[in-house]
Amino acid sequence: MGQNKKLSLVEVISMAVGTMIGASIFSIFGLGAKIAGNDLPEAFILSGIYALVVAYSYAILGGKIISNAGPIAFILKGLGDSIITGVLSILMWLTYVISIALFVKGFAGYLLPFIHVEPTTFTIGIVEVIVISFFTALNFFGSKAVGKAEFYIVLIKLSILLVFILGGFMTINWEMAKPSFDAQQTNGLLNASIIFFLSYMGFGLITNASENIKNPTKNVPRAIFISILFVMLFYILISLVTIGNLPLRDIIKAQENALAIAAKPFLGNFGFILITIGALFSISSALNATIFGGANIAYSLAKDGELPESFERKIWFKSREGLYITAGLGLLFALFFDLGAIASITSTVFTVIYIFVLISHLKLQKEYGGNRILLFINLIILTIVFIALMKYQWDTQRSAFYGSIFTFVGAFVVEYFYRKYGKREMKDS
Repeated sequence: MGQNKKLSLVEVISMAVGTMIGASIFSIFGLGAKIAGNDLPEAFILSGIYALVVAYSYAILGGKIISNAGPIAFILKGLGDSIITGVLSILMWLTYVISIALFVKGFAGYLLPFIHVEPTTFTIGIVEVIVISFFTALNFFGSKAVGKAEFYIVLIKLSILLVFILGGFMTINWEMAKPSFDAQQTNGLLNASIIFFLSYMGFGLITNASENIKNPTKNVPRAIFISILFVMLFYILISLVTIGNLPLRDIIKAQENALAIAAKPFLGNFGFILITIGALFSISSALNATIFGGANIAYSLAKDGELPESFERKIWFKSREGLYITAGLGLLFALFFDLGAIASITSTVFTVIYIFVLISHLKLQKEYGGNRILLFINLIILTIVFIALMKYQWDTQRSAFYGSIFTFVGAFVVEYFYRKYGKREMKDS
């Protein structure tokens, strides 16, 4: 791929920001309010800190190990070719598949009431098929088309959210937005921060596109930190405006379109329409970036254990099966499954991948740099987050707990048979 075809720093940041803001602020905001109450902005700060813990290793390794395999390339360098590396590559691909399903589900949920169509299994299914087909076709045209589209989608979305933030600040009731740190609230704050940790996960896409980025040694670390800090600021402002304008019980009642409802007190029906359009743009950009930013890479790793010699998005490793299988599976998940528990399972899987990235960084620290003590502290923080996430699933979503265990065991069994009968080998790029 020629230099002029590569993604600029701004395009890469917009891809990551598009995924992060699209993935959570519109979909799990109501749930977060239910758990954290008035401490919602503080929950976003805490989860942003967890993201920076992981980003430290991603930035150091991602600037030096230039591979579209992203975190799997780091793990392969650190831990070598083992069944664990193979299992993690399968898990990484599955997180993309499930994320695609989550996004189309959310898109249908916002679109149908907006165009006054009754959300039935049939109408939701039709929207899901159309949306996945559209973004699969867009990705068919290669990375530059995606980068360009992403930049404009993100620009529109952020403009809408800025109107929401500025309008909301005029009428904010600071008494309602005041945090309360009693024992029950603090427990809720910690639980919400673990769930919102997922809302920063888009930064990982930057390393999954590192071969397609101009000057990756400098731009990969820059893009990672800029996108996380930018998104953290946005999340804090949006949550302040929402809890400062709408009573907590109303936010919880609205659940999925909490932001659209929150815009009504100060922007009226116009605000409701504006935020709904913002939500549709958000989910679109998240879907776009997810299909582009890793699904194909992850598929290639899960299937073959390596990336092809000449890797250009248009070719899709000389066959387009990865794109079609990933999008098709994502559609099947969307059509046949309730994704509440699956979203929670995805977060658990991501956290496990992050833990192994940190373990790999510890092993590679002498060669690639990074502060050893800080890495140990980061690993402890992330392990606590993982245990807390599993405990939260056990306490509130038993099906998600068993689903997480099933996912890990399933990936292990598939990898075991791959290695035994498929002569599979992970190649270090």
